[in-house]
Amino acid sequence: MLAVFAKAIGKPPEELMLPGMACNNSKTPEEIVNKFQSLWPDSTVYNLSYGNFMALSHEYESPIHHRSIVVLDDIFCIFVGNLANIADLRHHYGLPRQATEAMIVVEAYKALRDRAPYPPDQVVKHLDGKFAFVIFDARTNILFLARDREGSVEFQWGMARDGSLVCSDHPKIIEEGCGKACARFPPGCFFINGSGLTSFDHPLHKVRAILNEDDSGNVLSVYFQVDLYTKIPSIPRSGSADNWADAAVAKGE
Repeated sequence: MLAVFAKAIGKPPEELMLPGMACNNSKTPEEIVNKFQSLWPDSTVYNLSYGNFMALSHEYESPIHHRSIVVLDDIFCIFVGNLANIADLRHHYGLPRQATEAMIVVEAYKALRDRAPYPPDQVVKHLDGKFAFVIFDARTNILFLARDREGSVEFQWGMARDGSLVCSDHPKIIEEGCGKACARFPPGCFFINGSGLTSFDHPLHKVRAILNEDDSGNVLSVYFQVDLYTKIPSIPRSGSADNWADAAVAKGE
C-alpha cells in the first residue's frame, strides 16, 4: 500500500522532516511511485489531482491482514487488516453482508462528515480490529489516516524530497523514498490534515513528537507519543462537508 499527498494537501508534521535534514537522500513523489511499481508490477495506481497518488498491490499479502481499495462518491480508501466487529458495523451503517472493511470505513467517514454529531475519535474507536487505513475525499481534499491501538498492522509515514506526505505498509518503500525523514505511524491514533494527530483513546491529550538526538544535537529519529500530562481545550466536532472545508481554510490549507 502506498499513498503520496502533496505538502499543501497532506500537511505532514514538521517533525517528520527533522531526521533527514542532515542527509537529504529522499526521493520525489514520482520516483517513489515508480519504485513501488517496479517492486510490485501488479499494483494498481490511482493518479489523483494536484500530483497525489494512491497505489495498492496484493503481492505478498498476508491472509490475516489483507489489503483492499474502494472508490465511492469520490472518496478513495485503502484498508489493510480486518475488523472483528464487521457484522455489527454493517448493521449500524445499514450496509449489506457483502460490504468489505474498506466500504465500512468509507461509510463511517461519510457519516462523520455529513450527519453524525460525534467527534472523529468516537468513530475510529468503534472499529474493533487490526488495521490501518488511508481515506482521501477528493471533493473536500480531506485526508484521514488511522491505525489500531495495538499497532498490529505495519504502517509508516514520512516526507518525500518536496515535503509531500508518504504513507505505506511497506517499510522498504518508506526507507528508500523518505530516507531518515520517516517514523512509525503511532498506534491508537488518527490524523486529519488541518487538524493534526489525535489519540482516539486519549483525545483530550496532545500527541507529541519525541526526538532521539546524538551528542551533537543531530536528530537521529522521531516517534510520536501521547502526552498524558498535557490536555487540549477541546476536540474537533464533526459537521457537514462545508464545516470540514471551512475548518481547513481557517487553518490555511
